[in-house]
Amino acid sequence: MKNPRTILITGASSGIGRELALSYAASGILLLLTGRDEARLADIAAECASRGATVKTSNIPVTARAEVAAQILEWDAATPVDVVIANAGISGGHGKAGDDVEQLLRNIIAVNIDGMFNTVNPLITPMRARKSGQIVLMSSIAGFRGLPSAPAYSTAKNAVRAYGEALRPLLARDNVEVTVVFPGFVRTPLTDANDFAMPFMMETTKAARIIHDGLQKNRAVIAFPWQMRAMIMIITALPRFLGDAITARALKKKA
Repeated sequence: MKNPRTILITGASSGIGRELALSYAASGILLLLTGRDEARLADIAAECASRGATVKTSNIPVTARAEVAAQILEWDAATPVDVVIANAGISGGHGKAGDDVEQLLRNIIAVNIDGMFNTVNPLITPMRARKSGQIVLMSSIAGFRGLPSAPAYSTAKNAVRAYGEALRPLLARDNVEVTVVFPGFVRTPLTDANDFAMPFMMETTKAARIIHDGLQKNRAVIAFPWQMRAMIMIITALPRFLGDAITARALKKKA
């Protein structure tokens, strides 16, 4: 969407969410920011305000369905949301599966899938009624193919991708735009915890700029860096046994 005035971003206290908030912060802009870390959320709110934006914040976890919906609808009733960016997410798995990571799997699904539903679904009806709005879903390069280095995360991001692909043509008739974002490895607190090789690492400022520019153009898909997108597209086109052999190398630990 070009020139939105009210932007809702979840997971705005760090990483890509934080940089996206800064990229939109300007006079005449209302930012609705959520995040788990109250201190960091306050910091980014103050920085955005220093750039002229009006900022409202919430610490309600995206997994709290009723509370999230109530907050979002309250904000939307006061000032209609132009763009919602469902960015909140957690990663993990790192080559493990089964009983030893059962709780981690449940947490990843709860935040990355349920949290995404809880964020965007309350706004679909009012956006359709207004015939205006943009829904942005944060998937991952791992959303194109399941990766053995992060099976739970891949599962969640595949679901996010599928939901976005389904929503875009469904909502197009009501002039509601839908974009799915597929970042590769971006330097954030999430990737800092990874103990495997992460090629083509990108800084958050560059990632946010790519996303912001793509959203202005209503891109259906924003995937970066191009090297990672090309690599995963090649892998998905290969015979299964070759794709499995290549992705298995992702389990190699960082040097």
